[in-house]
Amino acid sequence: MLAVIEQASRRVRILGATAHPNAAWVTQSARNLVMDLEDAGYRARFLIRDRDGKYPHIFDAILADAGIETVLTGVRMPRMNAVMERWIATCRRELLDRTLIWNQRHLINALGEFEHHYNTHRPHRTLDQGTPLRARPTPTTDPDQITQLNIRRHDRLGGTLHAYRHAA
Repeated sequence: MLAVIEQASRRVRILGATAHPNAAWVTQSARNLVMDLEDAGYRARFLIRDRDGKYPHIFDAILADAGIETVLTGVRMPRMNAVMERWIATCRRELLDRTLIWNQRHLINALGEFEHHYNTHRPHRTLDQGTPLRARPTPTTDPDQITQLNIRRHDRLGGTLHAYRHAA
């Protein structure tokens, strides 16, 4: 699986998944990422990545043409890319350790659903319990309003993920 995360907003983009990643697949994923960023109107300045041999020189060249500078992590320094490492652990713990994946299509569907859940619903501490694609919530301070919260639960992925929505 190849995924990127925006450091400031914590928004995740899953670029794809394959059983046999090679240089051509990674290069095409870089092209797709650049096109997605251009279509969305985002401007990225840096991409932090590890020193895996699957990233060919053309991967960095494609990003450089789009104005994105590639920064390589240090050898055996996972804290250098801590936000992405944390997302990988979250994805494994909340999705992959609880789901029996049948094939690549099922994996891509499950990852897409988890990406949507992570970006639009899952609260993040660093965002004051907000989500990457929604406005930050305003704190509830009125005692009468706190006692009458109307929360509805929607199951996702057959009950593996739960989406809670305030029905106001």
